[in-house]
Amino acid sequence: MGGGGQLNDSGKVSNGQAGGVYTWEEVQSHNSKNDQWVVIDRKVYNVTQWAKRHPGGFRVLSHHAGEDATEAFTAFHINQKFVQKFMKPLLLGELAPTEPSHDRNKNAAVMRDFHALRTDAEKQGLFRTKPLFFFLHLGHIILLEAVAWLMLCYWGTSWTLTLLCSIMLSTAQSQAGWLQHDFGHLSVFKTSRWNHLMHHFVIGHLKGASASWWNHRHFQHHAKPNVYLKDPDINTVNVFVVGNVQAVEYGIKKIKNWPYNYQHQYFFLVVPPLLIPVFYHFQIIKSMISRRYYVDMIWFLSFYIRYFYCYTPLYGPFGAIALLFFVRFLESHWFVWVTQMNHLAMEMDYEKHRDWLTMQVQTTCNIEQSFFNDWFSGHLNFQIEHHLFPTMPRHSYHLVAPQVHALCEKHGIPYQTKTLWQGFADVVTSLKSSGELWLDAYLYK
Repeated sequence: MGGGGQLNDSGKVSNGQAGGVYTWEEVQSHNSKNDQWVVIDRKVYNVTQWAKRHPGGFRVLSHHAGEDATEAFTAFHINQKFVQKFMKPLLLGELAPTEPSHDRNKNAAVMRDFHALRTDAEKQGLFRTKPLFFFLHLGHIILLEAVAWLMLCYWGTSWTLTLLCSIMLSTAQSQAGWLQHDFGHLSVFKTSRWNHLMHHFVIGHLKGASASWWNHRHFQHHAKPNVYLKDPDINTVNVFVVGNVQAVEYGIKKIKNWPYNYQHQYFFLVVPPLLIPVFYHFQIIKSMISRRYYVDMIWFLSFYIRYFYCYTPLYGPFGAIALLFFVRFLESHWFVWVTQMNHLAMEMDYEKHRDWLTMQVQTTCNIEQSFFNDWFSGHLNFQIEHHLFPTMPRHSYHLVAPQVHALCEKHGIPYQTKTLWQGFADVVTSLKSSGELWLDAYLYK
């Protein structure tokens, strides 16, 4: 109806025309690497070239190619009017009047009620930040780092003090991880500029990681949680099989890269101790070099300059490296258990094209609220609310949670809340269950 604007090899529109009118069938045909259209508020955009410059990473856009991305667009952007300035040159036209506003398997009633809930939350001020909350959080991170170093300077580097220092530094690193997550999601300041600046400071200078690497990876997870081929957090590079679907699929195809029926056992040796100090560290350096994240490199180096300036005089170069690796080792355990307890035991499947509320809630669970759980997890015990409203400051999660729960009950969507220990245990039991499914399919199907 609008010419069906196809793209040539260079990714430029060859016969589409601005002001065109399109059907969902036409939009859905533009979902390849060199041909990506999305629909936002019934308007059709060609994002093929823009994806390469997209601040949230190019893959998060490609995961929505050929789809309605309205709910994701609303969830991720704090200043939609500003962002729309960049979208005007990408506009191709709009959906035909006879076409519904939603596509595929999305529930219009759920979408309507969720939009109303978000509007009410905005009116209640739940998206307004309490600056003191984040200032105190940053302060306790810096205080932990300062006390750990001063303790060694004044009292020496005995094994006991070194262990205590390691615990304090790993606590600071873990809490800085939750804080950079806040800035990365643009949930602290009103402007993206200040959020991005502080994100670089916390993840780069305080943690020695890359903001761009984190954005590229983490926003994919938020856009398509527990969706095979789209969520990098469940891309286990064939070391594990996760979820029922993948387990059976690998078994039928006779894929046996590892003894998956024992994965719940070797998980303890592979993931908690090695994810941050080995796998993520390698990924970060590789991505900064290959994608030329020069600004990130400067922030990354500032962390290591500061760290070795402080600890080399105390331990020598090799001792300082050993201390840092041990701190990363401790931090990695903390990070893995918190991040896996919310998703690993939940539904995993290939793309189903569901509405935002249904997709997020069915792939996510919460952990009971307590002062310790809030602090320990960086308020990601409210993972459902965080996934639904990623730009909402975390101090508001407990206020919106009852409203989300009520909406889920209204539409028959399971809303799960677990104890902290149940969440930890389910990580292991889900791996065991997937391994058993794989073995059964491998032997008998």
